[in-house]
Amino acid sequence: MGQKTHPTGFRVGIIQPWKSTWFAKFKEYRLFVKEDDKIRKFIKKKLYAAGISDVKIDRKAQNTTVTVVTAKPGIVVGRGGQGIEELKQEVSKYIGKPVIINVVEVARIDADAQLVAEFIAQQLEKRIPFRRAMKQAMQRSMRAGIQGIKVMVSGRLGGAEIARSEWAKEGRIPLQTLRADVDYGFTEADTVMGKIGVKVWIFKGNLMPGEKADQNIKMKSGKDNSEKGSRRPRRRAIETE
Repeated sequence: MGQKTHPTGFRVGIIQPWKSTWFAKFKEYRLFVKEDDKIRKFIKKKLYAAGISDVKIDRKAQNTTVTVVTAKPGIVVGRGGQGIEELKQEVSKYIGKPVIINVVEVARIDADAQLVAEFIAQQLEKRIPFRRAMKQAMQRSMRAGIQGIKVMVSGRLGGAEIARSEWAKEGRIPLQTLRADVDYGFTEADTVMGKIGVKVWIFKGNLMPGEKADQNIKMKSGKDNSEKGSRRPRRRAIETE
């Protein structure tokens, strides 16, 4: 057996933040951990079609805030905010306490390891050859501006009787360096021949001391500023003409 470390857990507290931020007494700790797991599994199962990248949980006093990071916020929010209200009620009923739901959009879908892994899994479920699915995903991610990507699939590939693992990579993937901003994603494809595991590592670049990893979240203020910045040169060009 190999001694492999989870790429995200390896960097938590150094360049990566915690996905759950709260403090609990000794007797409450195990209850909160179990509750976090239930919330994540429930939201992931209910909104799998929305491309859920991550679910962040924050507890302050008696308030539980759940932040859903998704590639398709319109599906989560629904028409007039109806979808998010239904999700809030269902999660509150499921865990037995009120929660606050926030929805955040992913900035670059092809630079998110979890979404890339789910894209490959969906291709495998449609019976597309695994090598083609891996190659297409890697090419799309490299065009998104990342520095390296590694993809591994394991299981009965191509309907073979004996399970095996196949992997491919492009660019650099320094997994042993703590300053390397490496995003990791894992999912399983339910095919006719059984489950096929998909792992994706995405390297976004080295960080300087004190810097934190890119969370790949679209901010409204940043979006507005970029739009304004792109319009100003055009107006100047028209005036000079």
